[in-house]
Amino acid sequence: MDTRVRTRVSVYAIAVERDRVLLTRLSDASPVFMPGLWHLPGGGIDPGEQPVEALARELVEETGLELAGARLLDAKTYSARRNGVSWSLTALFYAVSLAEGVLAVTETGGSTSAARWVPLTDVQDSTVLSPAAADAVRMLGAAPAAARHRSTRP
Repeated sequence: MDTRVRTRVSVYAIAVERDRVLLTRLSDASPVFMPGLWHLPGGGIDPGEQPVEALARELVEETGLELAGARLLDAKTYSARRNGVSWSLTALFYAVSLAEGVLAVTETGGSTSAARWVPLTDVQDSTVLSPAAADAVRMLGAAPAAARHRSTRP
């Protein structure tokens, strides 16, 4: 039995536009969370990369959208086990604004199979969300209504 524990620091975008949140669907290549779950755009920070740079890179790879602005909201830790590896994940959550663009997964063979704007009313079922996405939905529920329902476009 493999008892490896891998540590990862990741960044995640919480983008809200017209009562919808931007989510990505995890593919079979997802290293930490189970494929098929809806997740937040984002991912691991590469060595030497700054968190907001990683967030901008991941947004383009997973959604085709460019980052216009980011504000750190929270940090959380997760433990997960996938493909024989135990993960210790630290997640940095950012409220983001996005430039205009066309939604499209641009990374080939990555951990994202789809990207969608999902109505906030449709994401209350945490069984279809990754643990990080479920926490983001809870963060949105705790946010003032004006912050939840504003456009993220500049």
